[in-house]
Amino acid sequence: MSDTSVNPLVALGRVGQSPWYDFITRDLVHSGELARLIREDGLLGMTSNPTIFEKAIASSDSYDADIRRHAEAGRSTSEIFEELAVDDVRAACDVFRTTFERTGNGDGTVSLEVSPTLAHDTEGTVHEAERLWRAVDRPNAMIKIPGTKEGLSAITRCLAQGINVNVTLLFSLERYGEVVEAHLEGLERRAAMHLSIDHLHSVASFFVSRVDTKLDPELDRLASSAPEAKSLRGTIAIANAAKAYALFRENLASPRWQALAAQGGKPQRPLWASTSVKDKAYQDTMYVEQLIAEQTVNTLPPETFTAYRDHGMPAVRIDAAVASAPARLSALSALGLSLSDTTAFLEADGVSKFAASFRSLLAGIEAKAGALVAR
Repeated sequence: MSDTSVNPLVALGRVGQSPWYDFITRDLVHSGELARLIREDGLLGMTSNPTIFEKAIASSDSYDADIRRHAEAGRSTSEIFEELAVDDVRAACDVFRTTFERTGNGDGTVSLEVSPTLAHDTEGTVHEAERLWRAVDRPNAMIKIPGTKEGLSAITRCLAQGINVNVTLLFSLERYGEVVEAHLEGLERRAAMHLSIDHLHSVASFFVSRVDTKLDPELDRLASSAPEAKSLRGTIAIANAAKAYALFRENLASPRWQALAAQGGKPQRPLWASTSVKDKAYQDTMYVEQLIAEQTVNTLPPETFTAYRDHGMPAVRIDAAVASAPARLSALSALGLSLSDTTAFLEADGVSKFAASFRSLLAGIEAKAGALVAR
């Protein structure tokens, strides 16, 4: 039962799911609002991506002085962005440092993504992850690496070097299984070099709502001839994520993981991403409530964070989702809809959209720099 006298976000953390914030701006960090969210709402971490930075920089003049200074110093547009992003992430890491040291499980971390244009470039990803890790220079930073096929070995190599990794853009159970393997191998390589693994943290960001956003129109199309399709609306994303959580639990019970845990290894927690509701017919906290589970993270965009604070009902519900997942996924297949085709499309589409946001971000900085220098 949930305690209605406790802030639902705080209670969410107490039942084992860490609420993180899928948002960052300079004003949020420097105004004291981030510290308030940590203090009053039990916020336990933060993630960022190119779209978030694009909105932050375009909508605020807080970055203008630094953009102008870097532009006048002859920095390229990508160098300017990196300076701005690293400054914001480093400052947020400092605010979260006490949380990081208190929890010891990877909470209190702030994620910064390698350029999504490198999603299919293993060597480029590794080199940029190394550079960003050195630039932020905080033990509670996490470097986000897309979980593409080319990203798998980059994940292993970065973990072996002692870099905290947030694996992003995961949609399929098959790819998630490969990410689990990449994490195990990264820790094993590091341990084989007689280097400590007890300080190394990782999460696997499994995207949720986009699965329903893609499949619901297909289910609607089939509903006239197959009425059972209607009952699957808004259920497949949860089922897909629940299967991933079941795999996570299986891995924790494996002898291979137990050997690493004995050396101080920390589990690579599932992180539920893309948890805002796109269909207004659904409850606005649906993708939080149904995936509450121990040893997980949910990174919430501001509107979902606020909604959960207002009317969240935290209780562990993952077992029900795991139990119902096989029947739902079988029913989807019986309708002739392929979840694997859907998730393959979403991975490619996610990489493409993040790359487009990154290019748009750089174009916006270039335009702003030109205008500021011309004044």
